[in-house]
Amino acid sequence: MSFPPHFRAQAMVLAAGRGERMRPLTDHTPKPLLPVQGKPLMQYSMEQLARAGVQRLVINTGWLGQQVADTWPAAPAMAQLGSEQLQIAYSREDLDFGGGIETSGGISRALPALDDAFWLVSGDVFIPGFPFDEALRQRFAQSNDLAHLWLVPNAPHHPKGDFVLTVEGRAENPAADDPRPRLTYCSVALLKKTLFRAPYCDIPAGNPQGTKMPLVQQLRAAMQAGRCSASRYDGTWVDVGTVERLRAIGG
Repeated sequence: MSFPPHFRAQAMVLAAGRGERMRPLTDHTPKPLLPVQGKPLMQYSMEQLARAGVQRLVINTGWLGQQVADTWPAAPAMAQLGSEQLQIAYSREDLDFGGGIETSGGISRALPALDDAFWLVSGDVFIPGFPFDEALRQRFAQSNDLAHLWLVPNAPHHPKGDFVLTVEGRAENPAADDPRPRLTYCSVALLKKTLFRAPYCDIPAGNPQGTKMPLVQQLRAAMQAGRCSASRYDGTWVDVGTVERLRAIGG
């Protein structure tokens, strides 16, 4: 697939998953489009990004991807998000490969349309107060880090967490017997395109073969290299992975 010429997005929203645990709701509607308080779940983060100064956005699509593409027009048209506007480029994994290709596979597919430093947000998280900020992205772009993660207190459905947040503001992948407390990666991050090139990733830019790869491999590589920073976020955050959690936020 091709992207609009000279299109460089400051953010990518992930919307390619099947949403198996949300069936039957997701049998006919992709999970990021499920309504929450009157609008699609993923639109909350999209509006927040637009308010923070993001002008261009990439959305990857997989399951029922045409519905996402039909919801907001593609660039060069402007997509209206409440009172905000931005341009959207679609990475149609559903058309190219018949379905989603996991997070790193999807990012690699969209890499030609992304800025050197970009926000990554999962389309199925509800995080209405998150402080997206263009100044944060610019500072990250000038740093030596390849990734900056936001970590949240562990939810009941994920009590063991994912990563350790050090007092120096670094993210570490602890060994199984490491006694330090872990926090949960909330599916919001700042990333650099360098993380999806050798030696951290062996998928060619544009991922022409549709190679599937989860993001955790790249994150662990960045941590091993000492190039992954992190912050704790204590605001409202819901991983909308079940019907019960969807209902809890007004879905």
